[in-house]
Amino acid sequence: MKRVLLTITGKVQGVGFRRYAMHRARALGLTGYVCNLDNGSVELLVQGAYPAVDQLIAECEVGPPYADVRDVLVEEDDGDEIYLDFSVTG
Repeated sequence: MKRVLLTITGKVQGVGFRRYAMHRARALGLTGYVCNLDNGSVELLVQGAYPAVDQLIAECEVGPPYADVRDVLVEEDDGDEIYLDFSVTG
């Protein structure tokens, strides 16, 4: 299992990015959450099978049609919380 925390910057709020990430994560069988941050970026914590996590990272580098992704920072996450689904928060 792979678990990462993504910070996505650019024009990523108000363009359906959280909903896009949720639908793609669920389609890939991943769990975690996505939320808007106060600085205008989006945070996404995702866990699941290695190839599926890597695919979601690649899809977040593009984003939904109206997004303009500038950067995706990927950090390994050592948390021990168990997520049973993928949800949109904040």
